[in-house]
Amino acid sequence: MRARIIDAGLRLLDEGGPEAMSTRAVSAAAGVQAPTIYRLFGDKQGLLDAVTARRFEDYLAAKTDRARADDPVDDLRRGWDLHVGFGLANPAVYVAIYGAPRAGEPAPAVRRSEEILVAMMRRVAAAGRLRVDERTAAQVFHAAGRGTTLLLIATPEAERDERVPTIAREAAIAALTTQEVASPAADPVEVAARTIRAALPDVDVLSPGEKGLLAEWLDRLAAAPGPARAGA
Repeated sequence: MRARIIDAGLRLLDEGGPEAMSTRAVSAAAGVQAPTIYRLFGDKQGLLDAVTARRFEDYLAAKTDRARADDPVDDLRRGWDLHVGFGLANPAVYVAIYGAPRAGEPAPAVRRSEEILVAMMRRVAAAGRLRVDERTAAQVFHAAGRGTTLLLIATPEAERDERVPTIAREAAIAALTTQEVASPAADPVEVAARTIRAALPDVDVLSPGEKGLLAEWLDRLAAAPGPARAGA
């Protein structure tokens, strides 16, 4: 019954967008009483989360199961392209997930996507090529990708400029990453601190308390300008 309701909701969502997926319409399409939906999903938002998660799971599987590129920055490019491609192929689902952000805890699908992106940024940081910490980088990259995808969805297909997602992607990457591991303009202490910080979750020889203290030190080193460190 749960699967039948989700299937019905997904059909309505694809055909008419979030507005078409009312509780009454879903219950009629699935052949169940409205109280059944509330019993299984809690409320309309719970139903919407379950419906969008069904389609989103395939996208997340493609994003996590694919072979990693040798260059972690190229992985960001591939991840971006997958994200934009999913949105354009599933506009109603994408708008339901990202078009109307809700305060507080994000939808489960959004949270999972964010975790994957942070892990991708951690690889870039571990290679010594990230200009900021991985969570800030993930937020910026996610915001750029989400905004670009929503813009393309809102633009009639005949009027879309195919260069826009590539230009936006490369602008975000240029702002967040360095071209080489040892850029002459980069602060070597900052690069080293971010690189070690990114690898810290995989370190097993330190206790949780020691890892927490080291993480605090590394964050301070990465955030402090060179002159401030020298003065200290």
